[in-house]
Amino acid sequence: MKKSGAVLRTKGWPGLQRRSVLSAGAASLLGACKPWLDADPGSDHITGGFTGINEARGHLLRDTKTWPAPAVQRKTRVLIAGGGVAGLAAARALRLRGMNDFALLELEDEAGGNSRGGSVAGVACPLGAHYLPLPGDDAPEVQDLLEEWGLRQRVAGRWEYDERAMCHSPQERLFFNGAWQEGLLPVQGVGEETLAQYRRFAALVEAARHDARWSIPAFRSAQTPFKQTLAAITFDTYLQQHELTDVHLRWYLDYCCRDDYGAGLESVSAWAGIHYFASRHGFHAPGYEAAEREGLLTWPEGNAWLTRRMASPLAERLHTGQIVLRVEQVKHGVEVDAFNTFTQQMERWQAEQVIVALPISVAARIVRNPPAFLMQTAARTVQAPWLVANIHIARPLFDRPGPAPSWDNVIYGDAASAPGLGYVDAMHQSLLPVPGATVLTHYRALGNVVGGPVKGREQLLQRPWVQWRDDMLRELSVAHPDLLRKTTRIDITRYGHAMAIPVPDAQGRAAQVPPSFGRIRFAHSDWASYSVFEEAFTLGHLAGS
Repeated sequence: MKKSGAVLRTKGWPGLQRRSVLSAGAASLLGACKPWLDADPGSDHITGGFTGINEARGHLLRDTKTWPAPAVQRKTRVLIAGGGVAGLAAARALRLRGMNDFALLELEDEAGGNSRGGSVAGVACPLGAHYLPLPGDDAPEVQDLLEEWGLRQRVAGRWEYDERAMCHSPQERLFFNGAWQEGLLPVQGVGEETLAQYRRFAALVEAARHDARWSIPAFRSAQTPFKQTLAAITFDTYLQQHELTDVHLRWYLDYCCRDDYGAGLESVSAWAGIHYFASRHGFHAPGYEAAEREGLLTWPEGNAWLTRRMASPLAERLHTGQIVLRVEQVKHGVEVDAFNTFTQQMERWQAEQVIVALPISVAARIVRNPPAFLMQTAARTVQAPWLVANIHIARPLFDRPGPAPSWDNVIYGDAASAPGLGYVDAMHQSLLPVPGATVLTHYRALGNVVGGPVKGREQLLQRPWVQWRDDMLRELSVAHPDLLRKTTRIDITRYGHAMAIPVPDAQGRAAQVPPSFGRIRFAHSDWASYSVFEEAFTLGHLAGS
């Protein structure tokens, strides 16, 4: 989710009173923070809470036993259920072929799914996915989208991208051994044995790239016996088979898996672990030749820049605050019941066709008389919970030795000391000559906490905002001891079912577009078993074409 996911879904939990929470937690925080701060200003000045998602709406689908009878009847030729990247891409595809008689139903108050954005103290920031790698030729639909918006154009026979949207340098750094280093692979002060294991893994990735073609979207490259072997085991098992046991290499690979897949190398398949590198730029080991890293596009609000532009032309065809409860094929089309949370009325839609661009677990619940392939896929899909925290700081932070502040900043550590995935700086793309106030967007994937995703969801629901705040400040203050006294507000977005985790055996369905079911089509990144923009957009585009 942190990266280009079409990553996440949940809402603000009710019942938290900020004043009472802060006053109750202040005494414990004052005592706990002295070891990790250069000054102890207390925490009463930090405001915030849970925001970004209306969790109660999603839980209504699960908990409500009786719904009112339909009070409103509506008709449209095509109805799209779900306004994430896939649903928005389907709507765009319909418009491109001149079909404008459609409607899109979205649960939240804004479309975008895991690629929505917000602002804290006037600073735009992401609520989920925050960048898009430059798409390769296996994703022509995404290339066309960027060309349509002027982000990609042909100049003197070569494709060029708008530099204003390209991530500015420096891009990434790692806090390791008490100082910052360039890049995220631990190299500063590591031994020759570690470097040798880096090179061995790089060679394995290159061998995998020669053995099979790897693509994003995944269905555009064929499944091979080699890929199927990788899909049947965990990434951890694969590394053990190749005697890759170095703690620094394993930390980095685990970070990559948590960052893109929501769970670590002990949970995701070896297919996913190799795909992370083989489908793009390889693995860059010191002293080992590899393909040049591709650039990436990013904006202060993250991928919300993309989804808002996709949603803008929909106008009155976009219906927010809608809980889709039933999708059923009838004699002359498809019937859909949706509860309008604004009017508190049930609305019944009659459509010729429906595109279900919802998470697979939801689709399996609402589609009546569902096909076997839907139920089988839902049964083996594991979803990762995520947390995204936007931390507003009033002025620049004290910086440790090493490279300058970067767009992506990660802290090295074990699961206990550094469970997060670092932070991105929302003002990094700014051209202001003097740094000032900004928002640091901190990510945590909870797919491999003790107890697994179910326990992670319990933590999201049960832990109070003040406890998340203290944990995050403690972790980040290892690199920034002045963070607490410069922080003014922390807004936390919780996603209980953010994205599919590519667990072993899940990739058997990643090599094909989901089949249709009569007049119903399916489109969501869950069908790829992992969540990135290119997967969700392409599946949505194909469903609407």
